[in-house]
Amino acid sequence: MTAIGRSRQAHVLANAPFRRLWAAMSVCSLGDWLNLLALTALAGNLTQGDFRTQSLAIGGVFVAKMLPAVLLGPLAGAFADRFDRRLTMVFSDVARFAVVLSIPVVNSYQWVIIATVLVECVNLFWVPAKDATVPNLVPKQQLESANQLNLLVTYGSAPVAAAVFAMLSVVADVGRSVVPLLAGLDPTALPLIVNAGAYLVSAALIFTLRDIPKRDGAISTPSVLRQIVDGWRFVGGNRLVRGLIIGMLGAFAAGGAVIGVAKLYVEDLGGGDAAYGVVFGAVFVGMALGMFFGLRLLSGLSRRRLFGLSLVVAGFVLAAIALVHNLVIVVILTVMLGACAGIAWIIGYTLIGLEVEDGLRGRTFSFLQSTARVTLLLVVSVAGPLAALFGRRGVDVGALSYEFNGTNLVLLLGGVLAVVVGVLSLRHMDDRKGVPILTDLITAVRGKSFRGEPAERMPGLFVAFEGGEGSGKTTQARMIAIWLRDQGYDVVQTREPGATKVGMRLRAILLDAAERGLSGRAEALLYAADRAEHVEKVIRPALYRGAIVVCDRYVDSSLAYQGAGRSLDPDDVSKVNAWATGGLVPHLTVLIDTPPQVGLTRLGGAADRIESEPLEFHERVRKEFRALAAAAPDRYLVVDGTLPPEQITAVVQDRVREILPDPVPREAEDVTGTMPAIRD
Repeated sequence: MTAIGRSRQAHVLANAPFRRLWAAMSVCSLGDWLNLLALTALAGNLTQGDFRTQSLAIGGVFVAKMLPAVLLGPLAGAFADRFDRRLTMVFSDVARFAVVLSIPVVNSYQWVIIATVLVECVNLFWVPAKDATVPNLVPKQQLESANQLNLLVTYGSAPVAAAVFAMLSVVADVGRSVVPLLAGLDPTALPLIVNAGAYLVSAALIFTLRDIPKRDGAISTPSVLRQIVDGWRFVGGNRLVRGLIIGMLGAFAAGGAVIGVAKLYVEDLGGGDAAYGVVFGAVFVGMALGMFFGLRLLSGLSRRRLFGLSLVVAGFVLAAIALVHNLVIVVILTVMLGACAGIAWIIGYTLIGLEVEDGLRGRTFSFLQSTARVTLLLVVSVAGPLAALFGRRGVDVGALSYEFNGTNLVLLLGGVLAVVVGVLSLRHMDDRKGVPILTDLITAVRGKSFRGEPAERMPGLFVAFEGGEGSGKTTQARMIAIWLRDQGYDVVQTREPGATKVGMRLRAILLDAAERGLSGRAEALLYAADRAEHVEKVIRPALYRGAIVVCDRYVDSSLAYQGAGRSLDPDDVSKVNAWATGGLVPHLTVLIDTPPQVGLTRLGGAADRIESEPLEFHERVRKEFRALAAAAPDRYLVVDGTLPPEQITAVVQDRVREILPDPVPREAEDVTGTMPAIRD
């Protein structure tokens, strides 16, 4: 039998060598999280009785865990570049097994700190060797999938480890009460033994993996502090990216406050090691829920607004955690806190990915991760001593007594910090100024989006097409207008600039290649003048009579071309256009997303004033279009402009069907035939 199609590429886990390495990574990641939980719990147990000593002891464990990565990272990366990576990972796992197994045997705080530093130093050799090995085991086209799986086990194993830790702590408590010989053991002994066993299993898996080359390429990295200094040069000049990073670092700082005192706080609430594991796991369960469901439940809300609001809500939730003295309620609030953190994290990463150019994206993420690590280290280092300095205090009001300890103070300060950072992010990044946040939020919760009063009161439908030069938006606007007329709708097809008599004169000025000296502000004002006349004379009358308006370019073009392309203040461009249009917003904006390198090659004839701008200008325009679409996904349809024209038309038709005033029969024939050349 002759095959008539090519089989789909096998999943990356079908690759046996990578599958074995991934299994070792999964076991190691589980062990790493168990190690964090067990060591902080053991530090608290060994110094139990004195609040200040406990606070400093647990803070010391966190400092010991993070300090080696900050100071010795480049040295370990250089080592991994020069030695057999398989043996490096095997010896590292065996060393971690021996050190962790010794901790419950020695059972002293001094050894906990020494062992923690030793384990983290060994980790510094294991991780670069693993990172360098993955590209040697999977094809280049599957490397992204492999990295996604690696991130999944790195963070996805945290709630599993928390559940395992809680279960083992309960088993240890029961065993100590039943078996007299175990009475002297700390409850964390069993989790630490399982932790050591995980490293031994990883060593066995990697030892049998013979496909790892001894040395191939270099992965040495600069120091963390050097990455921070270099990274700021790439992100400091971009207002949106700067706001996102400040917000994400603020969230890390608030999270560091929680991590630094979580063990003590749970103990103050009457919980043991098992309860500590439950609270720790609740954070990651909440993060997963926020990442997967938060964006879906609030799909109608601007992503920039949702980022700031999630930080503000997280701050209030953290403040509530600080003031509530009920363990069950604290667990529920911790899930909510994790959900807010998950929403902020996924939005931040997505918007940075859209905003930063491909060539700088890796350095930007490296800067973020390095700065976050240092921020976390500093906050965790301060949280314990601050809680210890404040100590235990109580407030008596008549017959009522309320205890407010150092842990409550640290959590409350973390909540205040998150609220302040969230408010700053909203002020810095808000892309819907003039629209009340509360109204916007309530509308989004109802599954809708706030479009403003003018558009909602008119019976017509407003669809705008946006895109860069040569994207194909003019062709698609024409095809959709033809299709809608064939269905019997009253359609007004129009464009900007130049849809009115005044507009035609303005178009001649704006696109005249000889007008090279026109300033950016003058250009923005001329486009706004054309748009004001266009809305007043063409768009608004058509909408009032119930027609469907299909417009080639609208306000978003000014935000992209004059705001980003000409580097004007986006708030100024937005305000002048809101005034020019009376706040009229399209019901749907179709973005034909085409790389400038592709679109510009489609242009024919002499280039006009905008088309002749350098490639960097058009890259900024495309990036801003994509950022606008990401900020209001309910109003945008983003279509890949490199697809065949008829396929783009079909996708747009499917989306327009959903918002038409009357259903269009699906059996209606789509417009077919020879497509005209794409020329915007």
